[in-house]
Amino acid sequence: MTIRIMGTGSYLPENIVTNDDLARIMDTSDEWIASRTGIRARHLVKEETTAQMSAEAAKKALDEAGMKAEDLDLIIVGTLSGDYVTPSTACEVQAILGAEKAVAFDINAACSGFMFAMNTAYAYIHSGIYQNALVIGAETLSKLMDWNDRSTCVLFGDGAGAAVVRADKTGLIHFTQGADGSKGMVLSCRGRMNNNPLVKNFVKPDYVSMDGQEVYKFAVSTVPASIQKVLEEADLEVTDIKYFLLHQANIRIIQSVAKRLKADMNKFPTTLEHCGNISAGSVPILLDEVHKKGMLQRGDKLVMAGFGAGLTWSAAVMEW
Repeated sequence: MTIRIMGTGSYLPENIVTNDDLARIMDTSDEWIASRTGIRARHLVKEETTAQMSAEAAKKALDEAGMKAEDLDLIIVGTLSGDYVTPSTACEVQAILGAEKAVAFDINAACSGFMFAMNTAYAYIHSGIYQNALVIGAETLSKLMDWNDRSTCVLFGDGAGAAVVRADKTGLIHFTQGADGSKGMVLSCRGRMNNNPLVKNFVKPDYVSMDGQEVYKFAVSTVPASIQKVLEEADLEVTDIKYFLLHQANIRIIQSVAKRLKADMNKFPTTLEHCGNISAGSVPILLDEVHKKGMLQRGDKLVMAGFGAGLTWSAAVMEW
């Protein structure tokens, strides 16, 4: 028994910030950003929260799956930017949806978060503990950015994507995942520092910091290797795959992965040009967009892959 995606949904904030908009408040330009990343715009929250965006994406996925929230067994949210340290975003979503019987928790695997959440849902369902799950990737990254640091803030956006999965004979074929904590500081964001009667610290907000070159080197080697591994273990070839749905970090990374796999770039749809990097939200938002455009037919084989801070990575091959 495996899991099959029965419905998808996504939510992007109404406010769109273009590269030209950013050029008015910092030393950058549309040409500088787009030529290096492929990004031309991103959606940024104004009133929305991570939980609200997650719930809106979830409602669409549930509607397509023909399911009610009260029928959910499990809710897992992949996020590094929840609204609270506690309660979890998943518990907030449970309350918003009225999914009273669902077990709910978050996973923080950064840009691999949705994939880790999907694989966790598979483990629960494959073992027979649950029959269905709501899996979400959602981020409000704009609150973690230093908007004076043009090397990082121009890359990221906000949004949420969701998928409803349930037990089936076909669907997820194989997956792989991994982590390398020894290199975790190349992409980091410090939490609250210790501040108690024994230790006094000036508590101030911290922001995402990134060694772009190191992240790039990690991605262009690890991602194609993980995809090749999952295909080999599934006894499939690159030519068997209709689309490769990769985390939307940088167009150059995606192009490099395609080249290493000897696959046509037409097999690598993107959203980064209008969404930027939404960390855990990237893969499910891309999946929903591809699906809603009518690009998928039942029986198509897909590869989904996430990679990023941690460092973490995951790839899965699935029959639609």
